[in-house]
Amino acid sequence: MPATTKKLRCAVYTRKSTDEGLDKEFNTLDAQREACEAYVASQRAEGWTLVRDRYDDGGFSGGTLERPALKRLLADIEQDLVDVIVVYKIDRLSRSLMDFAKLVETMEAHGVTFVSVTQSFNTTTSMGRLTLNILLSFAQYEREIIGERIRDKVAASKARGMWMGGKVPLGYDVADRKLIVNEPEAARVRRVFELFVETGSGVETVRRLQAEGISSKSGKLLDKGDVYKVLNLRTYIGEVTHKGNIYRGEHEAIVPRDLWDRAHAILQVSPRARAAQNRQHAPALLKGLIFGTDGRAMSPTHAVKNGRRYRYYVAQRVLKADMMVDDGIVRRVSAAQIEGAVIGQVRALLRQPEIVVGTWLAARREAPDLTEREVRDALHRLDPIWEELFPAEQARIVRALVERVVVGPAAADIRLRVEGLAGLVRDLGAIAPGALSAAA
Repeated sequence: MPATTKKLRCAVYTRKSTDEGLDKEFNTLDAQREACEAYVASQRAEGWTLVRDRYDDGGFSGGTLERPALKRLLADIEQDLVDVIVVYKIDRLSRSLMDFAKLVETMEAHGVTFVSVTQSFNTTTSMGRLTLNILLSFAQYEREIIGERIRDKVAASKARGMWMGGKVPLGYDVADRKLIVNEPEAARVRRVFELFVETGSGVETVRRLQAEGISSKSGKLLDKGDVYKVLNLRTYIGEVTHKGNIYRGEHEAIVPRDLWDRAHAILQVSPRARAAQNRQHAPALLKGLIFGTDGRAMSPTHAVKNGRRYRYYVAQRVLKADMMVDDGIVRRVSAAQIEGAVIGQVRALLRQPEIVVGTWLAARREAPDLTEREVRDALHRLDPIWEELFPAEQARIVRALVERVVVGPAAADIRLRVEGLAGLVRDLGAIAPGALSAAA
């Protein structure tokens, strides 16, 4: 009796790099499959039969293995459901020599052979592997040449100032593949630059932008990362960048050059240096919050000695040269000492467990999903970065948390405003993260 022919289960794999034309009644994937199925039918006498599943990847590059149909095919190979893979050309399976080597290794481990209907070879022989490697080398070479051409085209287009796609920046829309000014959004962009030039602080800029409700294209309030992306995007002054080169763009600028230059002059200064400069001209931290035992406010003043500036808070009677000054009234107190004591109390307050719980309960009225751990983490984040905050930001936090400071001969009574912590937690998402690199 004649020997029974072994049945070989054949899987046809098809691929196209783009999805262009795939909606047609008979597309390139159909053409590949038709040729492969005809080849399998011609081998019916050898026991070849088609598997029911279809493995079609439309719109996927051959330079990666991240393709859904290919992944299903590999899974079926590992489950020993396929004996032969049939493709129209080997580059349909992969254009990468390294990737193809991985595929061949998987095939050999499960006894699967590979056939191209337009390129005759057998991967089970040394000559077949040599032929395969030669063909794959040319396929990879072609892919790299195409990549180089695309990169050259992008470089040439950008040199002409053309916008080459990507995420549309705030301040612009796209029409006919060109950037068109969106004036309401452009005003937001200019506001970012204006506030940064005014404050010299990324943190303070973010706070004021959020207070004004200025948002991104998606409607999300701008955060610190958004602000520095805006400040460094040369698109806003009508330019296009590519690999370190700067070209004049086809689109219209929305930020005046002098405003850009002023902002970037500030960005050249390190965050610590900027903070030090701002502190030299900072308003008194406790102005309007510090009082004497007579109930009258103490006023900030200063004196210069040997080129060094000394700050004080002085009683009203001293300022008015009242000769009947009560001995129970503190005439003058060092600003550095009293401000340091108040800040120490505030920072200690943020670490107390009962304050964390109370803040969490208060903040939940506005944010029901807020957890106690999120509140604790937010408050604890503030302490290590306090020294890096700009004076305006420190003053805002102090005013939110300090109700009144009464200075007497023996001690100072610091009254804290615990309810202000709930608002502070809400704001810390913009203040705390990355504050050490506010100008980076």
